[in-house]
Amino acid sequence: MTNSTNKPPIWLIVSIIALVWNAMGVNAYLQQAYNTESYQAMYSKEQLEIASNMPAWVTAAFALAVFAGALAAIGLLLKKSWSVKLWLLSLLAVIIQMGYTLINGYESSMVMTIMIIVFAFIFIWFSRKSEANRWLS
Repeated sequence: MTNSTNKPPIWLIVSIIALVWNAMGVNAYLQQAYNTESYQAMYSKEQLEIASNMPAWVTAAFALAVFAGALAAIGLLLKKSWSVKLWLLSLLAVIIQMGYTLINGYESSMVMTIMIIVFAFIFIWFSRKSEANRWLS
């Protein structure tokens, strides 16, 4: 019996996690944008009212954050240095969107809000580390 110690590289694991995370964000954005039944079923009437009254610039920041993040994750998988710029754009959009959420004190989503911000910083940190380690071309 042979034990294999070949583990997938860390950049691949993080890139896949980043892609899945941002694909979930794209899905959430599209469900909100199209006001799907499954979207409506996930939230209370109060939460749906809050979401429907969000300023357009917050919704635009949401779209920019998740679509730039998804493209950045694909860039990481392809080992492209342009992904770092997209991660920066995504982080900026996350800060704008989540800053609005935090300033307005929407407690029902506080844990998710903080998690989104933390992941955005982790992904930008990792992309810069990948660039510094010359994993990206």
